[in-house]
Amino acid sequence: MRSLRKDRDLRELLYSIDHRGYPAYKETTGHWQFPNYILHIDHVQGDPFASPSHITLEVSGKTALFPSEYLKPKHRRIALQDYLCRRFSSEASRYDRMARGSGKSGGIFTVKPGQEVMERTACRIDPENGTVFYRLEVGFPARGRTISADELINMLFDYIPKCVSNALIYSPSKKTDLQRRIDLSDDQQFIREQLRENHLSAFIADGAVLPRVSGVSSLPMKDAHVFKSPDSLKVEFNLPHKGLITGLGIKNGITLIVGGGYHGKSTLLRALETGVYNHIEGDGREYVITDDSAVKIRSEDGRSVHSTDISIFIKNLPDKRDTVSFSTEDASGSTSQAANVIEAIESGSKLLLIDEDTCATNFMVRDALMQEVILRDDEPITPFIEKIRPMYESSGISTILVAGSFGSFFHIADTIIQMDKYVPVDITEKAKETAKKYPIEQSLSSTMEKINLDRVPQPIRHPDLSGRVKTKTMGLDSFLIDHENVIIRGLEQLMEGGQSTALARAVIYLSRHGFDGSKTLKTCIDSLMEKLDKEGPDVLCDGSSYVFTGLTLPRRQEIFACLNRCRFLNIKQKKS
Repeated sequence: MRSLRKDRDLRELLYSIDHRGYPAYKETTGHWQFPNYILHIDHVQGDPFASPSHITLEVSGKTALFPSEYLKPKHRRIALQDYLCRRFSSEASRYDRMARGSGKSGGIFTVKPGQEVMERTACRIDPENGTVFYRLEVGFPARGRTISADELINMLFDYIPKCVSNALIYSPSKKTDLQRRIDLSDDQQFIREQLRENHLSAFIADGAVLPRVSGVSSLPMKDAHVFKSPDSLKVEFNLPHKGLITGLGIKNGITLIVGGGYHGKSTLLRALETGVYNHIEGDGREYVITDDSAVKIRSEDGRSVHSTDISIFIKNLPDKRDTVSFSTEDASGSTSQAANVIEAIESGSKLLLIDEDTCATNFMVRDALMQEVILRDDEPITPFIEKIRPMYESSGISTILVAGSFGSFFHIADTIIQMDKYVPVDITEKAKETAKKYPIEQSLSSTMEKINLDRVPQPIRHPDLSGRVKTKTMGLDSFLIDHENVIIRGLEQLMEGGQSTALARAVIYLSRHGFDGSKTLKTCIDSLMEKLDKEGPDVLCDGSSYVFTGLTLPRRQEIFACLNRCRFLNIKQKKS
């Protein structure tokens, strides 16, 4: 049972420790009742130059007063949490560094969401009673290395209460703006459900803005071409709130996106990659919705591979290495891409997204001349083009492929879309007719061989993850667990650094509660995803005395991919 003290007691405590050494701030750790919320001081930094202190603001449902219909179903609650994250961050920015001092004094550090709507530890709402938990970091003020009580009192008794009142408590003035966010989440969820019912892999609404400001900004480009679907591929949905909407429906199967350079092929694919997430109003991609199991596939030279069955693509290697259970510390372009395909299938993906610019050419296709010069018996690689059709026919795995030079794919594509100055044109019939003049020399397979997807992670010996573990995240590039570096830059559908941090925590959690040498990787991740679905990303803070502020829930596909890149793991194929 937590001990709850009054806010006036906190004020008196701060006055009593003013001008003392900075470690005296530790005495403020605990739970403090303020007029509209409970302030939890979860962790106090040991030094003004150290990582900021962690606090949680708990606003009861009776005080927050957000309508109960905003809390369920889950997609509505996530939209509300995302809205509160953005609103509190905006409010807090007005007071950041107003309290002065040395080091991180006066800093109010909040999660600043991007364009995607995601589930984060920064804001959690209890779906049963509406209680809001908002987490942030605060630089407790100091003069040199002594306590500056007046400055912290300003922060805790003036700045933060104003943020709570303006961001975390419902009022009629917020109704219109918030209702639009909830309505949008309903419409987005409706389209996702319609994708499955209508056998579609993705939907891009007419009027969508796909180009971004730059390669390092996810903001929409001003005055960009708006998307307009070709009549032959146009579908329409009657959304619960927006009403009738039209756009391009990409059918399940094999879709080829072609066109000249700089005409928008990769821009379209990038929009589809990020369409696994919902986007905020004004992003331009609000109604770009992709099968949420979609995985971007690319070659990834140098990545590690653990006992993955890549034999449908690669076999009979000159060094006699086993490709039914293939392992390497330094994969080539072709073996890495083969592993990426198989691991995506293992993760449950039903849609592969591929851009030839980031592919290993010898993995994708072999032209007639190369087949004649290098006989099939001398080539260990079975090109992707030979397996793309049976993957769909046998396993229901669709592919959307951007191609600028792989003309052979015209023969096996169900739908061919040409991007012409950012305008999609359905050229399926024309391209198929033209392709007849250039008979394919590829030996296309009609069957899909059985793949062994049962792999078992062994208990982790090193590093020791049983106790307190240090982690460090380097953006979307990599993260450290203890001193082990895990490179994740090849996971192109990660959007926020908080997802990287959550992946590191997922590795630690699974090592403690999943990897016992008997359960398959899929079983371990299924169990974790079930727990995350019920309890949210707070689960990943297992072993910590408080919930981390900056975790963003990743998809199961990224958790699979991350574990496959952990060199310190030992994953073996299950013995039959």
